[in-house]
Amino acid sequence: MYITTFYSFKGGVGRSMALANVAVELAQHGRRVLTVDFDLEAPGLDTFDVLRPPEEVPGIIEFVQDYLDSDQAPDARNFMCRLPAAGDCAGELWIMPSGAQHAGYGVQFNEIDWAGLYEKRDGYLLFEDLKAQWEQTIKPDYVLIDSRTGHTDTGGICTRQLPDAVAILFFPNEQNLRGLKKIVGDIRAESGEPRRKEIDLHFVMSNVPDLDDEDRILRAKIDAFREQLGFRGPPLIVHRYDSLSLLNQVVFTKDRPRSRLAREYGRLVREIVGRNLEDRDGALDYVQRAGERWRRRGRVFESPEKINANLDRIERRHADDGDVLFALGGFFENDGQQERAVSLLNRAMEAGCEEPEAYLKRARVRAEDDPTGAAEDALRALEFDGLPPPLVREAAQLVSEERAGDVAESKAVMSLDVDGRVWLARMLAGSRKEMKVSMDILEPLAGGEEPSVKTRDAATSMLVLRHVGLGDCAAARRLLAGDGRDVDDMDIEDAFNYGMAIWGETGEADMKPFVRVVELHAAGAERDDANCFQCLAVAQWAVGEEATALDCIARARTAL
Repeated sequence: MYITTFYSFKGGVGRSMALANVAVELAQHGRRVLTVDFDLEAPGLDTFDVLRPPEEVPGIIEFVQDYLDSDQAPDARNFMCRLPAAGDCAGELWIMPSGAQHAGYGVQFNEIDWAGLYEKRDGYLLFEDLKAQWEQTIKPDYVLIDSRTGHTDTGGICTRQLPDAVAILFFPNEQNLRGLKKIVGDIRAESGEPRRKEIDLHFVMSNVPDLDDEDRILRAKIDAFREQLGFRGPPLIVHRYDSLSLLNQVVFTKDRPRSRLAREYGRLVREIVGRNLEDRDGALDYVQRAGERWRRRGRVFESPEKINANLDRIERRHADDGDVLFALGGFFENDGQQERAVSLLNRAMEAGCEEPEAYLKRARVRAEDDPTGAAEDALRALEFDGLPPPLVREAAQLVSEERAGDVAESKAVMSLDVDGRVWLARMLAGSRKEMKVSMDILEPLAGGEEPSVKTRDAATSMLVLRHVGLGDCAAARRLLAGDGRDVDDMDIEDAFNYGMAIWGETGEADMKPFVRVVELHAAGAERDDANCFQCLAVAQWAVGEEATALDCIARARTAL
């Protein structure tokens, strides 16, 4: 159960509206959500159609009054109501209203001595009992509390005692800033003695006009709020939305999910879920953010000690979730904790995580100490189709030399389009094993399977280089001279490679291919990269132009 209070120092910022939209969005994503109307002086959650009980229900006021009359915490189930489903809703919506809205509501509210409730009647324990009853009876994933505004006695219940997080909605003016400094300070003080309770804070700038800020008025206000309230990064923003639908209190995440307002409420939902480590999506989001922080050490969103403590908590809470364990394994792999990474990846697979990336991550981690196991994992990853080319390349590099012949026929390679296979073959050139795999991929493309002449030519050129790299210069020469092709028909690249193939096969340089290279270069067939200048240097030397060859070497060095 994760409790979030929606608080604003002043009214008119759409606090209840935000809560209703967040509640519906969470319910539509399968969460069990309890909404609690603690805005006792101006209650209104039940004025939203989706949060209106089918019949009048007592609430907070009656719950407290029953306790004061009996000195016993009443059964909270009598003060809550399950609501009809909110559209296509996989979860549940519940409400604990402020109280039954009859003529005597104001009298009942005014009769309660809230200060005396805490000082003389164990009010703190009463609300701890209420929180426990929420968890034991309806077992909500999320409790969303609509708090009173200003500095109030009950505000401490909502902003400090009950919540795990507080969403602070504000309009960016001086009055809100002055009022929020005390509230935010009080919330943060909960992390000290005696309670040592850390409460997450979400700052939401609400009802903001969508206008050009050419005079940087809004920017200056945001900077002032950020500095004086002590939060990093920009606040979430809910813009002013001019629509008559607001008069009917439409819940945008339900009725107009593609509107800008719904998207902005959706961002708030993601922020709340992302801080709830008990929530699977929140845990995955946290691991991802922690990983980004780990890779970019300069951007710290929490201390390393707190991150590690939260990651341990996630591992304990989601011990049987393969996807969460997989994400944790990736984090510790990037952090250099290889042994822990392997353990987590093993557990992820035992828990049913059948993702190719899981096998590839484990292969990467095992590569140094267990190359045989790493090669097996790499082959398992290649059994999946749809693997992106860079990951196919990585898996191919980890396969053992004995099994390298299986790579080209794997599902992962065969599911790539022609461009993907050409790219993969080009990238596999770092070792003899990789060049053999590359040849297995290229041969069908160069042999006429692919209808595109451009692809066949590109595959053939690469295949020539692989033959040379593996020392089979005769095969390279035969490929280039196929179908009686003459040197005079070759472009500058093929002519050079043909000359090198003959040289490698016979041990002597044949001048004719290199003359062709020099002529084509003189005719303008030139690039400006180091490889081009190096090749040209060899060709110029072969035809006896040693001074020009040395000049080309100098240009190659400059290009490098």
